[in-house]
Amino acid sequence: MEDKYGILKSTEELRRTFKSGVTRTVEWRKTQLRGILKLIKENEQTLFDLLQSELGKHPVESYRDEIGVVKKSADNALRCIDQWMSPKKGWLPLLFFPASKKVVPEPLGLVLIIGSWNFPFTLVLDPLIGAISAGNTVLLKPSELAPNCASFLANKLPLYLDPKAIKVIEGGSGVSSQLLEYKWDKIFFTGSTKVGKIVMAAAAKHLTPVTLELGGKCPVIFDSLPNSDMKVAIKRIVSGKWGPCAGQACIGIDYMLVEQKRASTLIEELKKRIKRFYGDDVKNLKNIARIVNKVHFDRLRNLLEDPAVANCIVYGGSFDETNLTIEPTILLDPPLDAEIMNEEIFGPLLPIITLDNIEESIDFINSKPKPLALYAFTKSDDFKKRILAETSSGSVTFNDTMIQFVCDGLPFGGVGESGFGRYHGKYSFDTFSHEKAVFDRSFYLELEPRHPPWSKFKLEFLRSCYDYNYARLLLLLLGLERP
Repeated sequence: MEDKYGILKSTEELRRTFKSGVTRTVEWRKTQLRGILKLIKENEQTLFDLLQSELGKHPVESYRDEIGVVKKSADNALRCIDQWMSPKKGWLPLLFFPASKKVVPEPLGLVLIIGSWNFPFTLVLDPLIGAISAGNTVLLKPSELAPNCASFLANKLPLYLDPKAIKVIEGGSGVSSQLLEYKWDKIFFTGSTKVGKIVMAAAAKHLTPVTLELGGKCPVIFDSLPNSDMKVAIKRIVSGKWGPCAGQACIGIDYMLVEQKRASTLIEELKKRIKRFYGDDVKNLKNIARIVNKVHFDRLRNLLEDPAVANCIVYGGSFDETNLTIEPTILLDPPLDAEIMNEEIFGPLLPIITLDNIEESIDFINSKPKPLALYAFTKSDDFKKRILAETSSGSVTFNDTMIQFVCDGLPFGGVGESGFGRYHGKYSFDTFSHEKAVFDRSFYLELEPRHPPWSKFKLEFLRSCYDYNYARLLLLLLGLERP
């Protein structure tokens, strides 16, 4: 294979570094995590400027969704890494006495992380934190659709992190294709389902484990709420739909489900909040990102130019091609066979589908591929139980949107077509680790049959040993187990 992009040289050095054992030490891991925090602290304004120039993100949005997320993850890893790395011991049945067991986390080896353009720092550095914490060497491939952010990582990371263990490679689909030809010990990919299938097919050739963070059509179920609660819900929906990268987010709201009798009130409240947050002039929108490029801009415009869909616009629908901005747009009951209702929207367009009864939303959601996230605004405990029991999604959030992404105590990941694997907090460490089972047996107390009656005794003894309660009781009597 022609090493057109210098990948072979980079991977060979990364493997040599891993084999040296340096990345297995807790000191090395903590040093790299501190390096990420230093990178963020010393270049915060540069990061604000890059995100503003590439995606039109406001500094508040950039800190909330990018800088703050990375800082929080690195701080959490530094606090917890000693505990994460420690072997996990546990009780053994009497059958194995005298012996001990433990589970030892060990790094997988050489990891490939392929990031996405919509959160060009978070979706590269957040999984990197997990890979470093687990003791791996890493090759990062940022998205070429945010080239200035990718160049920043390529130029700056070697100044803050171990350049022999963590490398960045820039480039487009040609680079990605060649990267996938190599053997990795783990591939972590964030992006579209279409590309995710390509990554998985390439990984299968080497039996490489993969984590796929994809997306899908994430719904909001909007149940009946008191007026005060409804206003809070509307604020959270408008913030969650249009706030993170103008709807260009894998866990962003894709469509809403509401009872028909409540649709007009919902729409009016959404309009008021949109105008307050973002304005109503497409050429002077505030606090909202732009569409990443002309290709995605035209894709979104084509969704709305379908005559059957255009007739359903009840708010917005304006475009500014020069600045690549699209006004927050609401559609009421677009045709269910239209492309906008069958492909992930990934933009500032919000279809609202009306139902006779809100509980019909469960069947509606189940008629589509499993989403990465499901949001439901309801005060009914019975309805919450039904949603949890009768739907499947990467996550379920009640009475808020997007907030689950920044919770380190919850795993983040999809199911079915929305991806598989999980990360964040301890789950990131586990994703990039192998849990090695260790069993240590003594040479003492070796029982050996001497005459025929022993066989019957041995059988009864084994039955007792396999009984958990009996074994615990015996160990307590022997002083080998604490109550």
